[in-house]
Amino acid sequence: MTSNRPTPAPDHPHAAPSARRAAANPHAAPAVGALPGNPHITTSPPAPPSLGTPETASPMSTRLPTQLSGQPATPAPLSQPTPSPSPAPFTEEPCLTLTSPTDVLAAVPYLVGFHPTASLIVVGLAQGQAKMVARWSLPFPPGTLDAMSPLFGRENITEIVIVGYGPGDLVTPAVDEARRLAAKDGVHVGEALRAHEGRYWSYVCSMATCCPAEGTPYDLSTSQIAAEATVRGLVALPNREALERTLAPVTGPVRMAMRRATSAAIADFQARITTATDLNAFAEQYVSEALARVRSALETHSDGGRLNDAEAARLGLDLTIMRVRDEAWTLMDDSHALLWKDLTRRLEPRFTPPVASLLAMAAWRSGNSVQATIALERALTVDPCYSMANLLMHALHNLLSPAILRGRLPTPAELDETMGPACASWLLPLINLLAEEEDPPVALD
Repeated sequence: MTSNRPTPAPDHPHAAPSARRAAANPHAAPAVGALPGNPHITTSPPAPPSLGTPETASPMSTRLPTQLSGQPATPAPLSQPTPSPSPAPFTEEPCLTLTSPTDVLAAVPYLVGFHPTASLIVVGLAQGQAKMVARWSLPFPPGTLDAMSPLFGRENITEIVIVGYGPGDLVTPAVDEARRLAAKDGVHVGEALRAHEGRYWSYVCSMATCCPAEGTPYDLSTSQIAAEATVRGLVALPNREALERTLAPVTGPVRMAMRRATSAAIADFQARITTATDLNAFAEQYVSEALARVRSALETHSDGGRLNDAEAARLGLDLTIMRVRDEAWTLMDDSHALLWKDLTRRLEPRFTPPVASLLAMAAWRSGNSVQATIALERALTVDPCYSMANLLMHALHNLLSPAILRGRLPTPAELDETMGPACASWLLPLINLLAEEEDPPVALD
């Protein structure tokens, strides 16, 4: 153990309820589950996820049920929260059993979607079920974790697992803050680990026999967690930069084809609006066509198809109109993430804020808040004042659950009633965007 760690808790090391029942393994810990896919919002202008920018995922899904215990206990499914405080009933659903700190460290990359460095990870549990995962880059200012307090209450979190990555002088202050916050809110810390250069230290264990001062070597390849997580379809990329590349703009011939398609779509719109004799009537017709294109695009992707370049470029223009973008927002489904991810990569950069924000919404809804964060960074890099992106970023900064929006989004009919008939002013965002300089050339590599 490093000399700068806080004073260990007075109770037995790793003294989660399940650990107390499993005296043979003092490193047993509570249940932790993974998020669907690659789980995982910045300010204006955006910054990388540091200085207190959280990347969160809440609530947990059933994708990777997990039980951390030191014995082959009856597996507790990580599905919907158990409605009573009694233990979860037996289930045939396979569970991933984590029996050591090495297993915990092997599971974390699949919880956040990449192998973290200089990071603090907090996993929240309720009634033996993982409800949230949050990641912060280190270091961060004091008070950064305060947003967890209301989250503990909203999600009925009773226990947390803390994992910090990096040297002690970087990690220990963050772990101390998380432990203080948990103590203030009456939340049990089931485990608190620091991992660095192939060794781990526990902040809740004072026994030199199992937690030596020099740290305990660990080898993730000795854990079956990675193999089991991969079988369940989870991915842990090498680092966050690798995740960012999954949303990077396309390049080469694909980019040039999209640039030609975008120029054609712009020319068509400009020709039509230039010859229009009644701009309000033209706006009404154009918006009606654009709404139909949104619905058609969603249907195409639902059927396993993909928009061609001309369709994608035209939709990029359409979605700059707020009423059209909001149509996609109100119809949002988790499965729509594939469409918005495709367009975030293919559209010319100045047209990406709407689609990147829609991708962030879809990703956040499905528990993939790291993808949501990266998508919002893309949107805010292009337009730091884009309201939808800033709204979602605020929600993620404050560790809000996407459940707060369920049942609260207006229907398309309610949008029509609130906004009224289309008029020429609705087209101003698109007209103003087209008046800007074209996007710079993109490398053909």
